[in-house]
Amino acid sequence: MNTTMDTLLNGQILLEQPQEGYRVAIDPIFLAASIPTNSGETVLDVGTGVGAALLCLAHRAPDIRVVGLEVQQELGRLAAKNIRANQMQDRCEIIIGNLLRLPPRLAAGSFHHIMANPPYFVEKSSSPSKIDNKRFSNIESEATLSDWVNFAYLMVRPKGSVSFIYPVDRMDALLAFMHQKFGEIIVYPLWPMLGKDAKRIIIRGRKNVLGPTRLSQGLVLHEKNGKIIPEVDDILRQGLALEL
Repeated sequence: MNTTMDTLLNGQILLEQPQEGYRVAIDPIFLAASIPTNSGETVLDVGTGVGAALLCLAHRAPDIRVVGLEVQQELGRLAAKNIRANQMQDRCEIIIGNLLRLPPRLAAGSFHHIMANPPYFVEKSSSPSKIDNKRFSNIESEATLSDWVNFAYLMVRPKGSVSFIYPVDRMDALLAFMHQKFGEIIVYPLWPMLGKDAKRIIIRGRKNVLGPTRLSQGLVLHEKNGKIIPEVDDILRQGLALEL
C-alpha cells in the first residue's frame, strides 16, 4: 500500500495515511475536540483508522490514555506507526480487532469516554468503492450502526460518555438506537455557513443517566465569504476543545 506523510493541527501531528482510498478530513478533528476529559481518564476510539482522532485528542489532553480499535490490519498498523512518529506510545495504543468479537485486551465498562466515526452509508443504498480501505471505512459491512452503538454501550463505564460524528440524514437512526441506552443526549450540528443546512452532527450521550435530549445551537464553520470562523480555525489548527 502506497502512503503519504501528512500533518494535522497545522503541522503539530504527523499522519501517515493511504495514498488512495479513505483520506482523513475534518470529521475526526471535530470529534476529538468534542470529547470531555479529566486527568487520568481513558478513552476508546472505535474504528480509529490511521489514528487521526486519537492523535488529536492525545495532543490536547496529554494526561489521559487513548486506545484505538481498528478492524483493518493495514490501517491499524499505520495508526501504530503514527503513534510512534508522534512519540505518544506511552499513553496511546492500537488494538486490531472486530467490535463484533470483543478483543481479549479490552474489558467491558472500562472506559470513561467512547468516540466513534462509524461508516456513514448502508451497503444497499450506496455504490461501494473498489478500494478496500475506503469501502470498509465508508460503508457498513458486517457491523451495523446498531452494533456500533451496542459496543459503545458495552465498553463505557456507567455515567461515562459516548460521542459519534455522523451525517444528518441518518441522525434519526442513530438517535433511535441511542435513546434505548443513553440519557442527557446532546445533538450538536455543524453548519457549513449561515443559511446552509447542516450535513454533520456530533451526538453525545451518557450511560445509565436520565435526562432529556438537547438540541444545541451547534457551530457555524464559515463566514458568508467562505472564510473559516476563528473558533473553527482554533480547533482545526490548534486542536482546542469544542464545548457542546
